[in-house]
Amino acid sequence: MSNPKAVVLVSGGLDSTTVLAMAQQQKFDCYTLSFDYGQRHRAELMAAENTSKTMGAVEHKVVKLDLGTIGGSALTDESIDVPEEETEGIPITYVPARNTVFLAIALGWAEVLGAQRIFVGVNAVDYSGYPDCRPEFIRAFEVMANLATRSGVEGQTLSIDAPLIDMTKAEIVQAGVALGVDYSLTVSCYQADEQGRACGKCDSCRLRRQGFVEAQLPDPTRYV
Repeated sequence: MSNPKAVVLVSGGLDSTTVLAMAQQQKFDCYTLSFDYGQRHRAELMAAENTSKTMGAVEHKVVKLDLGTIGGSALTDESIDVPEEETEGIPITYVPARNTVFLAIALGWAEVLGAQRIFVGVNAVDYSGYPDCRPEFIRAFEVMANLATRSGVEGQTLSIDAPLIDMTKAEIVQAGVALGVDYSLTVSCYQADEQGRACGKCDSCRLRRQGFVEAQLPDPTRYV
């Protein structure tokens, strides 16, 4: 009997790579999905492809979008600087509707594949305050997904799995290391250079570094 299929959203970063390992541990055949959405940190796309291949994903797909056409984020608008100091409220690195768009496309691919699980690496503990990383968002999207699809209407219920949702960054790192994840292949930085080296200053870098420190594990991140 063949393994069930799952679509796994991967960015090339620490969280989504850990989620891929978790899905594989659950014996899913994993189809990984990344987005070329106009982000300034494009080294993540190479990292996503590399980790997917290295970890044995059945297929890796990159969907091209251009969220830069609507702007509104330091990650898609070169005229907005990536902040290197902590800020209050929802930071300017929030990309409007990003996870909604990504999950919608993942939903479409899941239908085509006959997959009933979508894995996503959102986190509501050690995150930057993004509204589309909260449990209530994931629950609401799952309800919508089963109302909006042929598979859902025909009784093949689709689930959105967010296994990191309540974990700290240190717990995520520990879980990934236990599953054999090679974090040196991942890129989390919002402004990584073309070689994938991290700035060490942005919010994502700070959270990542703190995770390794609190996990009491060596940080394999390559910094500029």
